[in-house]
Order: sequence, then C-alpha cells, then structure tokens
Amino acid sequence: MKEEYTFEELEKIFQKLPKKLKDKILAIETADEIFDICARNGIDDLRISDVALYVGDVLMGLLPPSKFAEVLEKEVNLERETALNIAKDIEKVIFSSVKEELENLYGTKIATEVAEKIKETAQPSEEKIPPPKPEEKPAPPK
Repeated sequence: MKEEYTFEELEKIFQKLPKKLKDKILAIETADEIFDICARNGIDDLRISDVALYVGDVLMGLLPPSKFAEVLEKEVNLERETALNIAKDIEKVIFSSVKEELENLYGTKIATEVAEKIKETAQPSEEKIPPPKPEEKPAPPK
C-alpha cells in the first residue's frame, strides 16, 4: 500500500533533493520515456500514470529501486513479466542517468541491487529436491 504524504511534506522532500534529481522529475523527457516504455509493453493510459507516480517515488527517495518491479506488479496490477520488463527499461533509461544521486539518496549500489532483484524474481526457484531414499530391505537369510 502506498504511503500518503501531504503536499507540504512532498514539497519539503523535493526541495532537499539534488538538482539533477529535481530536473529529472520535472523533465518532459522523463514523462515521454515513461509513456514510451509503458506503451511498448501494452499498458493503458490510466496505469501509465500510476507507473509514473512510482517512478517519481523512486526519484524522490520514497521507494527503493529494488522494490520498484514488485510495486508495479502488486499496486499497478501488472503481470509479473510486464512489471519486470518495465522496471528493467526504466532502470536503463531513467534511473541510470541519475544513478549516482540515487545511490547517495538510498545509500546503496542501485544498478546491482535492481539487477539482482529482477534476476531473483524473474527466474523460478531452482530448489534441489533430493531423490527418494530407496527402501531398505532386510538382508537375505544365510
């Protein structure tokens, strides 16, 4: 569930951001990139605006990039594969251009964290199941 912030709280958070993140949030190019990525993945206009809100949350420090794909799946109701594709493309096109600022904001290595999260959620578990033990038979009488 998305945490709600007042306009004043969001404004204070925004004002504390580095200039490069502020510029990325306000850039028309960012909106165009989000629209293009979502359109390529067959997302309708209503859900594109939801994706854009969560991109903004990441850029403002309110949603860790490692949780972005999961939030798209659960909160925007996207299929898992679609959410992962969108998250990967947004990481490549939008988040990577402000990678250093995001790493400073979240105190982590963003690209590695996001890539690991996508890899982890994209592949089915490869848990090894041991073969059944053969039944022990009593030794034949001598």
